[in-house]
Amino acid sequence: QVQLVESGGGLVQAGGSLRLSCAASGRTFSSYAMGWFRQAPGKEREFVAAISWTGGKTYYADSVKGRFTISRDNAKNTVYLQMNSLKPDDTGVYTCAAGQMYAYYSTVSRFSNYGYWGQGTQVTVSS
Repeated sequence: QVQLVESGGGLVQAGGSLRLSCAASGRTFSSYAMGWFRQAPGKEREFVAAISWTGGKTYYADSVKGRFTISRDNAKNTVYLQMNSLKPDDTGVYTCAAGQMYAYYSTVSRFSNYGYWGQGTQVTVSS
């Protein structure tokens, strides 16, 4: 069983930065791939970024590549999403997820492969 709690969301101007954190409970955190998804009002949930259980592999949606960085600290049971050069299109509720899977882009980008989800944190980017 894994429980996830996100933090770090807020209101920022376009071009600014935010760092999201996702704290996980449970002693098996290091065995899970971790992902970030977002959902804007009126839009479907979309994949943002993911990281393998070792942290050795990272994956990004094309829309955030080069601007966002995902990382994890297994000693702290925490995964991070550093978001730079934010755009109004980045606005949405960001949710972290944990899943046990072989980490390929095709697997980590599918929300159905994740068994545990946080409640989400709101990110609003003003123009």
